[in-house]
Amino acid sequence: MSMRAVSILAIALLVAAACGGQGGTPPAATSAATSAPTAAVTAAPTKDPTAVLADFYRGKTFTVLVGYDAGGGYDTYARTLAAHIGKQIPGNPTVIVQNMPGAGSLKSANHLFTAAAKDGTVIGTFGRGLPFSELIGETDVQFKSTQFNWIGSMNDEVSVCVVRSDSKTKTFQDALTNTVRIGATGPDDDTGLFPRFLNGLIGTKFDLKTGYQGGNDVNLAIERGEVEGRCGFSWSSLVSTREQWLKDKFVTVLVQMSLNKHPDIPSSVPLILEFMKEADQKQLAEVVFSRQTMGRPFAAPPGVPAERVKALRDAFDKTMKDPEFLEAAKKAKQELNPKGGAQIQEIVTKIFQTPQPLRDRVKALLAAPK
Repeated sequence: MSMRAVSILAIALLVAAACGGQGGTPPAATSAATSAPTAAVTAAPTKDPTAVLADFYRGKTFTVLVGYDAGGGYDTYARTLAAHIGKQIPGNPTVIVQNMPGAGSLKSANHLFTAAAKDGTVIGTFGRGLPFSELIGETDVQFKSTQFNWIGSMNDEVSVCVVRSDSKTKTFQDALTNTVRIGATGPDDDTGLFPRFLNGLIGTKFDLKTGYQGGNDVNLAIERGEVEGRCGFSWSSLVSTREQWLKDKFVTVLVQMSLNKHPDIPSSVPLILEFMKEADQKQLAEVVFSRQTMGRPFAAPPGVPAERVKALRDAFDKTMKDPEFLEAAKKAKQELNPKGGAQIQEIVTKIFQTPQPLRDRVKALLAAPK
């Protein structure tokens, strides 16, 4: 090729390059530019949700708030849970138990709803009957039961009425004619509400002494002879904390308070529904005693992020199946019949579907002085 031809070719190449720069990006360059953002996105994958939860909980303190003093049924159940649930929560936070007794656990429930951290680091257990207190419009209630994030319940319950064996009251029928001095932690938890309700509904003569900080304090009062008994004592708590009472026949079990009898209680001990002679009495009793199916409930405050609520529910469910936890509960003689958080949420929702006329009738029955 002549020097002239080489020169012409070089000029042509320079012109083509210049036109390409002015007219747009060459195809190869366009392809690379277009694919670059995709490559960048691919290089930054979304973080695993479990890892995100673990990052949040790692190194934190997780609190289980108990609405009663140490030593009672709610407290001992909570401590067994607290000893094992931490390893099931992503990040394995340190778990502590904090007792906040007062007004039959109403103080702690109000605190959990209004003041406790809403980031998933606090759950609480309180009287299963407190949603009922809201249902009938108790003025001291500061929470909305349906807005709690229910985490689960360790069992459902059959409560009993017990009196010292030296009491002149030997059967539940006797309580319809004899005044029976009964200890209670508050007017609206099981120990206070059940006897008040029965006084109004069928005319029992339970005389309440309220204000004890926890169930264990009521038990001590019974042992001292300060009161005759307790009406609203979970069978599981009686077995786990005062089994000797049964062995020594220190107390007499008067009645079972639930919708169904407990298989471990002698069949000779009647079910409370057997004393409901009229259809409307039975209907009202079913409204009140349906709360027993909530057993030992645990809830988180409203406003906790949904993914953390799910993580806590999952952790609770896993704990209920953990062999080490099951062995600890067995050793503590704690009855287990767990329900998941979604099940408890459904029970609470159903409670608040109770027709207003029934609510008003129950409230009227409980209108006697506390």
